[in-house]
Amino acid sequence: MNKADIVDKVHGVLGSTKADAERAVECMVDCIVSGLKGGDEVSISGLGIFATKARQARQGRNPRTGESIHIAASRTAKFRAAKALKDAVK
Repeated sequence: MNKADIVDKVHGVLGSTKADAERAVECMVDCIVSGLKGGDEVSISGLGIFATKARQARQGRNPRTGESIHIAASRTAKFRAAKALKDAVK
């Protein structure tokens, strides 16, 4: 399933125009992204929790040359599935 399939499902449920359904999906994605950019956790009941995690700087190795390289610190997104989602997938 991709974003276009989700838009089709939302369009079927809302019964409004497909453009309205696409705006609703875009708004939800934008809200999640902006919340994560701000450092907040985004919790959606029944789905799970989106959060950010800090990765510390570390030494890595270039697999081609074997040379040691420095990997800078960064933040990454993570997702913890809700119990309802875990049970539904079983």
